[in-house]
Amino acid sequence: MAQWAGLRLMHVHAHPDDESSKGAASTAMYADNGVEVHVVTCTGGERGSILNPKMDRPGILENIHEIRRQEMERARDILGVTQDWLGFVDSGWPEPDEEGNKPPLPEGCFATVPVDEAAVPLVKLIREVKPHVLTTYDENGGYPHPDHIQCHNVSVRAYELASDPEYRPDLGPAWQVSKLYYHHGFSRPKAVALHEALLAHGLESHYAERLEKWTRDESWDRRVTTKVPCADYFGVRDQALLAHATQIDPDSWWFATPRELETEVWPTEDFELVSAHLEGFELPTYDNPENDLFAGITAEPAESKAS
Repeated sequence: MAQWAGLRLMHVHAHPDDESSKGAASTAMYADNGVEVHVVTCTGGERGSILNPKMDRPGILENIHEIRRQEMERARDILGVTQDWLGFVDSGWPEPDEEGNKPPLPEGCFATVPVDEAAVPLVKLIREVKPHVLTTYDENGGYPHPDHIQCHNVSVRAYELASDPEYRPDLGPAWQVSKLYYHHGFSRPKAVALHEALLAHGLESHYAERLEKWTRDESWDRRVTTKVPCADYFGVRDQALLAHATQIDPDSWWFATPRELETEVWPTEDFELVSAHLEGFELPTYDNPENDLFAGITAEPAESKAS
């Protein structure tokens, strides 16, 4: 589409597979329509479990680091994006003991690196890629995995530092990202809508048990400001997810809602605009949402990207 020509989008994620489980349909849509989409993956997913029983076989766990890199390569080709690894080590999911106490994080893992230190390579990438829009997770990490929370902290810090001309000029000329978003992919209103639609069609709802334990926080729900229509790319999203074969079981809940029903009930991917550097731009709200991550942005002439 003409309005997206010359625009650039950067997604910052904690692990390989996150780029396919969060915002992947809109990613594919933008990439297919001329946006330069760049994924940054903070860790290699080295401590990820094998979540697909079909992949739980000899040789997989021992080579999980390299296998997850290969899975990421396939997923990024499916989505049509470029990608960089920040090179940090997966922190793993700390399993609590019977009393609920969690073990200390592994020494040197991503979540233990000081935020300002971890932000340095991301600042460099932001200044090189020059994205107009940057997305990351909310302050809770989307869910409280230590790497997701660290990803949020590092992304927000790098967003701030990249625009400061006095900060590390050796990392490249300062670049002001125009808009910063948080993903809101797993909202309760979406789960309720899909749950009710499944029941209305006489289908079993895999959301039922989850909703029983989910206490609604209306103020949280109302943080969504941006709903990007991208249902035509749900199939691409699913293929990218399946590329992460160690992490995604094709028989799991990820694919339990018929795509036609999902398209009818919730045809968008949702985000929260948390910062915008655009003169005269009217900020979207829950009651008056925008439908495009690039709303209010006009691409600069191509030659200025290299300036």
